[in-house]
Amino acid sequence: MDLYGIGPAGAARILADVGDVARFADRNRFASWTGTAPLDASSGAQIRHRRSRAGNRRINHVLYIAAVCQIRHDTPGRAYYRRKLAEGKTSLEALRCLRRRLSDVVYRQPVADAPTKDPAEDRERAGPGGHSGATLTSSAAGPTPAADSSDKPQPGPAPTTLQPTHPAPAAAHPPRRERGC
Repeated sequence: MDLYGIGPAGAARILADVGDVARFADRNRFASWTGTAPLDASSGAQIRHRRSRAGNRRINHVLYIAAVCQIRHDTPGRAYYRRKLAEGKTSLEALRCLRRRLSDVVYRQPVADAPTKDPAEDRERAGPGGHSGATLTSSAAGPTPAADSSDKPQPGPAPTTLQPTHPAPAAAHPPRRERGC
């Protein structure tokens, strides 16, 4: 969620769909899986690339939303997008380049958080809870409040005050008439 344009839902989607990042050999394979790796569409002297329609469409959508958010606000992504426009790329080509760049950034984060081969090094990187990024301080606004109404014991069941009613006998249905042909 440190990446501008990716909120809790997008981060959860990425974490759920990617799973173990070690299954991707490098950032290029990850980009191919997300559908952000460009496809060659060159012809003769004209060198072009187009977007891929393959890959995980849900992750591609998360990256698209992040790219649009970065273009709309003053971020490094907007500067990169404008630089690509200045190089002569169309707006869609520049957007495709930005999505590929965001794919690389998204790939680097789980790789950096992945456990290493050395358990001692993992313990050094981990926080007090055993996970990287864990702290002893609470992220809540203040200390936990005293016992709330939901924390207090509740009284037993209330005594019954109504007399039980007996169900009325079921009315007999009149017999169905058979339809003849």
